[in-house]
Order: sequence, then structure tokens, then C-alpha cells
Amino acid sequence: MDIFPISLKLQQQHCLIVGGGHIALRKANLLAKAGAVIDIIAPAIEEQLLQLVKTTGGEYFAESFAEKILNTPYRLVIAATNDAQVNKAVFEQCEARNLLVNSVDDIPHCRFMVPAIIDRSPLIISVASNGASPVLSRQLRTQIETIVPHGMGKLAEFSGQWRKQVKERIPNPDERRIFWENLYASPLKEQVFNDNLEVANDLIQQALTEWTAPKGEVYLVGAGPGDPELLTLKALRLMQQADVVIYDRLVSAPILELCRRDATKIYVGKARSNHSVPQDGINALLVEYAQKGKRVCRLKGGDPFIFGRGGEEIQELVEANVTFQVVPGITAASGCSAYAGIPLTHRDYAQSVRFLTGHLKEGSPELPWNELVYENQTLVLYMGLVGLERICEQLIAHGQRADMPVALISKGTTPEQKVVVGTLADIATKVSEHHIVAPTLTIIGEVVSLREQLKWQ
Repeated sequence: MDIFPISLKLQQQHCLIVGGGHIALRKANLLAKAGAVIDIIAPAIEEQLLQLVKTTGGEYFAESFAEKILNTPYRLVIAATNDAQVNKAVFEQCEARNLLVNSVDDIPHCRFMVPAIIDRSPLIISVASNGASPVLSRQLRTQIETIVPHGMGKLAEFSGQWRKQVKERIPNPDERRIFWENLYASPLKEQVFNDNLEVANDLIQQALTEWTAPKGEVYLVGAGPGDPELLTLKALRLMQQADVVIYDRLVSAPILELCRRDATKIYVGKARSNHSVPQDGINALLVEYAQKGKRVCRLKGGDPFIFGRGGEEIQELVEANVTFQVVPGITAASGCSAYAGIPLTHRDYAQSVRFLTGHLKEGSPELPWNELVYENQTLVLYMGLVGLERICEQLIAHGQRADMPVALISKGTTPEQKVVVGTLADIATKVSEHHIVAPTLTIIGEVVSLREQLKWQ
């Protein structure tokens, strides 16, 4: 994060704008809406800007910028002239005094940026790009304008009037957050939007009277193979309301960023022969936090029920009488194969697909080899990178042809995705040659030959 977004209270605060033209007017309008007292210094000034200055109780200084003007204790300063040297001088003098300063359309000479604003007062939404793309920020603002009802401002004001009473009734901040979330999902919101405040007051009073501490719950959420845009809507909603997020190593950083920022995040990643928290410990954590009344998101790469030990975890929850939800995710087989341009089934090449785990037990593959040697079948191996050479040898030994196409998809669906294609006879030698690392999905079958024609990533 290159900038730190804040909201400034500027009511009756003195602010200075250097410049008297239309750019200065645009910035002055925003400051006036925030209740600031605006001073202008410029050799000339537009009439509309002058009237605005008078309305806010500010002053106009009909002269060029000089550092003595900054002897007044301004809260912030905006340089809005068409002279780059003047704007630079304003910036340097403000920096020397630790004054917040913005030079319009001059990123190097800005200590703060003015974002694109969606005004639903007292609710204010801002979009900023650190000056990199103001047009994009404005486009996003336009999109957000269409999905945020104008009544949201009324709802924010209504909530503020009840905030003290709610805090007194529900002192625990986590429980209080759940109360407000439930309230905003209730009919109360529409009542406020329609100015039925008497009904809305009755509803919130009733909700407070009937409030009891919530029971904990566990969300078993599939995070997909890595691309955050492959998350389901339900997964995203639960991720953003969970109090605790327990995640493994296959959950990508961009996906983790989508979780509620103030949630407690606990890493329990498991790699081969290196379990930071053993499965029994993970099960215990889920039960422990849920029994404390927390909403716990167990975030797993792929799908919880496909080699994700989701079944083991919810068995523990059932025994502990803990409420839970399961949210399917796009499993690596479908996500990675799609991004690699390899269809798992095809009328001409494969009429069935089989998912297998490539984990080895005591150094030997535990797979039903005779069942796997079938011409019109696609095999998908999870976690098979370490035992790949032995797996290929066993398939050939049990009758599969050595030139059967094989694809390795490393870090599929992410910007680091790498796909290597070979055959059963030579694919193992390509692992080190192409620096293939886990997590890697292995696809075996004639469908792999379609990649050159169908690849799009």
C-alpha cells in the first residue's frame, strides 16, 4: 500500500488554495462541502471562486504566492496554479513546515492525494490510485455510484444516533459487530431508506431487547486454485465477515487480502513432511474458537472435499456440536486444466476422468495401477511431483504406452503459472530442467495433446 487513506474533519478549519482559476474552484468546492474556511492567494481570481471564499468566511489575497502566507496555521494547502515552479515552491515550503500539501496533477509534489469521492453523507466512499490513473479512479467511482443507494447516508446517520445505546447494551466489540451486520441485513434498512424512522426505531429497540450472545460457527471455504476472481460470491461474503481465518499454504496472498482486515489470521500450512500444525491441532483450533463464539473461516486451497481433509474437520465439528457451513471451491483439477487449455474430457479423447493423490506411503505409490491403464481416460494427480518418476514407471510397467502425453501445471491460475508438456517416458526429467515446483498438478491422457491448439494463458 503506497498511500494511507484517511478522512479529515475540516469543519471550520483554515485551508489555503494557491491559484484563482477553474482548477482552484474545483478543489474549493470540495473543501467547502467539508465545511472548511478557504483562503485564496493569486494575482487574479474567478468571480465564482471569490464568492465561494466569502461564503466560507475565508479571505482572498490578490498577490503572488510568498512563503509568509504560510505563517497562518493552515490545516492543509493545495497548489492549483498552471505554473509548475510556483507549485513546486508551495510544496517545498509546506514540507518544511510539515503542512499537508497537494499539487494538482503533480504527483512528486504531493503529500496527500484528493480521491474520487462518492458522497452519501455522512457516509463517504473514496477511490484513489496514488495519482497513477485519476481517470480510472473516476470510472470506478461511477460504477460504485450505481450500486450504493442514496439512502445509505440516512442509514449511516441513523446508526450514529443509536451507536451509544448499542455499545452500552453490547460492550463486546465482536458481538456488537455481529449485531450491526444482522441489523443491516434485516428489514430495518429499507425502513430507513423510506424515512419510516418510527418503525426503524422500534425494530432496533426490539433487536437490542432480544439480543443474546451469538454462538460460534465454522465456515469451511474452498478458496480455489489461486486466482482470486475464481472465488464464489458466498466464499467472499463469509471471508469478509469471519472473526478468525485459519488458512493453509495453498491459499494465495491476493485471496488472503480479501478476508476481513481486522480478523485474526492463523497459518496452519501443510507441506510434504512439514506440517506447521498437525491435522488434530487444526481440528482443535476450529472447535476452540467456535466455542468462544467466534465466526471461524477455515480457508482451504481448491475444494475442501477433494483431497482437502474437509470431511475429517467437519466430523470433529459434528462431535463437538459446532454449527458449520461448507462452501465448495473450484478444485485444482478443473481450474488449472482450464487455464492451461487442457479439457479433462473430450468426445474424441477421454470419456472419463479420475482424480488421484500422488502422495507416497513409505516410499511406494499406493495406487490401483491396473485400473489406471485405460486409453480413453484422463488421470489427474494432486501432490504427485515428488513421486512422479515412480508413478510414470509403474504406469508403463502395467501396460500404459510410454508416449502417453503428460502435462505438469505449476502454480496454476496464478501469474506464476508454468506448464510443461511431455510423455510418460520423459516428463520426470523435465521437472528440474524447467524448475517446476509445488504446488503442481499432473494431467495424464490424450487430452494433453490439445493444449497447443487450445491454450489461452
